Amino acid sequence: MKIRVNVMLKEGVLDPQGKAIGHAFEVLGFSNVGEVRVGKTIELEVDTADREAAAAQGEAMARELLANLVIEDFAVEVAE
Repeated sequence: MKIRVNVMLKEGVLDPQGKAIGHAFEVLGFSNVGEVRVGKTIELEVDTADREAAAAQGEAMARELLANLVIEDFAVEVAE
């Protein structure tokens, strides 16, 4: 089963990469773009057919390794 973990900086945490992309959009003429935030997506393949177990494993992996819980939030999706 495939798991996707989406990690984003928490609201209020400065996102310099997002600011740089937002500025580049302005320079390129995309003046209607508001705030830009950058995150990451991690795709994992786990050997289970149980969606709940896969989601729980994805959440545990995110908490232990994939996200810095001080400055980042995460969401886990299970895809078939």
